[in-house]
Amino acid sequence: MHTSSPHSEWLASAELPTSHGVFAMHVFRTTVADITEGYSEHVALVYGDVAGKAGLPVRVHSECLTGEVFGSLKCDCRDQLDKALSEVVRLGAGMVLYLRQEGRGIGLSNKVRAYHLQSQGYDTVDANRQLGLPDDARSYEVVPEMLAHFDVQSILLMTNNPDKLAKLTSLGIKVEGCLPVITRPNPHSFAYIQTKRQRMGHAVPDWAADETPKKPDLNAA
Repeated sequence: MHTSSPHSEWLASAELPTSHGVFAMHVFRTTVADITEGYSEHVALVYGDVAGKAGLPVRVHSECLTGEVFGSLKCDCRDQLDKALSEVVRLGAGMVLYLRQEGRGIGLSNKVRAYHLQSQGYDTVDANRQLGLPDDARSYEVVPEMLAHFDVQSILLMTNNPDKLAKLTSLGIKVEGCLPVITRPNPHSFAYIQTKRQRMGHAVPDWAADETPKKPDLNAA
């Protein structure tokens, strides 16, 4: 019988050259099913010497198939992932923990249902509520175990999200501070980023959420 808190096991690792730099890719698998009834495989992308480090830059990033694979402009997920990977390389050492929990944990099909409601005028929060789903269903119980695998003592959390900070802290992770991950909105992501700032408390500067981007003139030379 499984316990109420997910646990994870390390499965494999290999070198992964990327456009940002060469990372060590470690795969972990949960041993307890999540909200989508799956046993997810999560990834730790490790750059540099992280073993036993304190104050290590770490991005805890949740999967976004639509943005990161298909190039959707409705969110800033891909931009944030790229920014975090580049920043880890610039800083010389750090980790990006890539958690397989699509759509803030509600799964792909519910995410697409929420997108449909958003096209009718609901924002991302109210669309979830219309479906009877929580605003944010993500779980971070695997994160302490992933960090412990590398004996990381404390982190600098790369996030704009105070709820993520609170949840990770409540799991016993020592967070010495936060590093913002700020990206510029596009005309399709503006409303989403504005909602994250106004309704979900994300630390997004005024220029990133209060100035509606102008749509490009596709007919310009």
